[in-house]
Amino acid sequence: MWRCLLLLVSPLLMSFCGGVCFVCPEICRCSQKSITCNSATESLKSRTHSRLSISNTGISVFPDLTSIFSLESDFILYICDNLNLRSVPPNAFIGMTSEFTTMNLFNNGLQEIESHAFNETKIDKLVLKNNKDLRVIHEDAFKEAFGPTIYNFSGNIWSSTALETLPSRGLESVLMLVARSAFALKRLPPLKGLKSLREAQLTYPSHCCVLLSWDSDREGSVITALGNGSSYCGDISPANPSDVASDDSLTLDGPFASDIAGSTSAEDTFGSMDFYYPELDLCQRRPALQCSPESDAFNPCEDIAGFGFLRVAIWFINVLAIAGNLTVLLVLFTSRCKLTVPKFLMCHLAFADLCIGVYLLMIATVDLRTRGHYSQHAIEWQTGAGCGIAGFLSVFGGELSIYTLSTITIERWHTITHALRLERRLGLRHASSIMVVGWVVCLGMALLPLMGVSSYNKVSMCLPMDIETPLSQAYVILLLLFNVGAFLVICGCYVCIYTAVRNPEFPGRAADAKIAKRMAVLIFTDFLCMAPISFFAISAAFKVPLITVTNSKILLVLFYPINSCANPFLYAIFTRAFRKDAYILLSSMGCCKSKANLYRMKMYCSENINRSKSSSGSNANAKAPRAVVWMSRFPHLTPRPQIQRI
Repeated sequence: MWRCLLLLVSPLLMSFCGGVCFVCPEICRCSQKSITCNSATESLKSRTHSRLSISNTGISVFPDLTSIFSLESDFILYICDNLNLRSVPPNAFIGMTSEFTTMNLFNNGLQEIESHAFNETKIDKLVLKNNKDLRVIHEDAFKEAFGPTIYNFSGNIWSSTALETLPSRGLESVLMLVARSAFALKRLPPLKGLKSLREAQLTYPSHCCVLLSWDSDREGSVITALGNGSSYCGDISPANPSDVASDDSLTLDGPFASDIAGSTSAEDTFGSMDFYYPELDLCQRRPALQCSPESDAFNPCEDIAGFGFLRVAIWFINVLAIAGNLTVLLVLFTSRCKLTVPKFLMCHLAFADLCIGVYLLMIATVDLRTRGHYSQHAIEWQTGAGCGIAGFLSVFGGELSIYTLSTITIERWHTITHALRLERRLGLRHASSIMVVGWVVCLGMALLPLMGVSSYNKVSMCLPMDIETPLSQAYVILLLLFNVGAFLVICGCYVCIYTAVRNPEFPGRAADAKIAKRMAVLIFTDFLCMAPISFFAISAAFKVPLITVTNSKILLVLFYPINSCANPFLYAIFTRAFRKDAYILLSSMGCCKSKANLYRMKMYCSENINRSKSSSGSNANAKAPRAVVWMSRFPHLTPRPQIQRI
């Protein structure tokens, strides 16, 4: 009965295993959680084993391989698909074989490779790929080991190791390093520990920049040393061994030396004796290091600034932007005057431009710290939190600044158009609602790259230039169209302003035209600076780039943030209203009291005049020129009196 039951169950078990159930190797003894491999009998001792596979098991203790003593010269070890295997202990492979071996330790649950794990082991090839929990390889893991010559810990796009760096010792013999899809590996080990490296297949292009630059410098230093201190690197060419100098000729001693010397030459006696050993020729150049992926258009092998004059300009612009906008915010927040809609909007504009200044400060600081060796730190910077914060400040500040400029222009157009209808003027409550909407929109635009729509880590300047997916491309295009739309809105508002102030039915149109032209110059200057960026960015968003990332840095440093640098001066600091608030603030600190008193007197006289006008007639405002009414809302735009200047 039991035999019948066994015959029925066995096919089911075989079909369930699918042919991949673990079978204990004949040289090993297996239990539920451990495996011990040794030569248990004399017959087994006489055998040679070229391959050992321990795969798809539930063991949690690393197999004991110290008593195998394989005599094969090409021994291959497979330890894979053991998800409960957590570490490789010290001396794990001593006694397995005395020859070079290939170790395939992939698809396991390894988390750590301990010190001296490969002690006294000759490793030809080591494969650690797809150990997704592997985070630590001890610095002395390869101590007293020979090799490896090929080191592979790459993985597919979904599964790779979690190693953040490699050990600094024990990799001197590595000829080929494979680390594809190893996204956690952001730092390379000290390059002097990779002195034999000839080929590297890595994840990030910037790592190849580091390796190729190091290899070029190393080759140059070797050639310089040989040229200065060796007589072999003169006119001798390895390609023509027959031209070897007399100092390198063959010297013969012995009983036949005199006979040979009496001959015309040694070649007459023995024939051609041109012995040439390329591996002993110090003058020959080693093959160039091969590395992939190579640098691309988004990640050239250069510093963040790229050009020397940009490094100076970026500091000048960011210091000016931060100082100017902080001054505006300080004066407006401490002003004792009534908060008006223009001042309210100016605070938002100054804060947005301050974000751009902080972004530039972060970029300039990283560029200064990594000058000359940015590629070594590129991945840590671009994939770190710092680049994400910088990119967020850039997009949020830039879009909020454009949104606020558009709101300021619309508010001024509305004020001129409805100058005689006081009940339709824009109040603080309406302005607050408009700016709340702007903040929500701009925050959403800046947060999307942090949520996977495009990315800030594509380039060193931390801007959303990733258009690989349709969603990312659509995001970048919408971002640029938002800027273009804001520009068109401002253009339309100023066309309406010009049309209104040139109407001959209204008096004071000359003053209105002068003020409108002044504001038009300010707004159009801002957007003319952004026009080149918008043009080249839109072409790049449609995957037709007309400019390289290196050259685009000129636009990004000199044009993109110039508005944030100029706005606080053009819209606030250079105006009389701001100077009045600034002098009053300074007088409270004991400075510029005479200027502040003069401004107070003028303000007092202006209030008395307005009070007397309001009491003389309820329709006084209806008789006032349109320009006077508009300028009363923007005292800093009123033309200066010719009698006295302050």
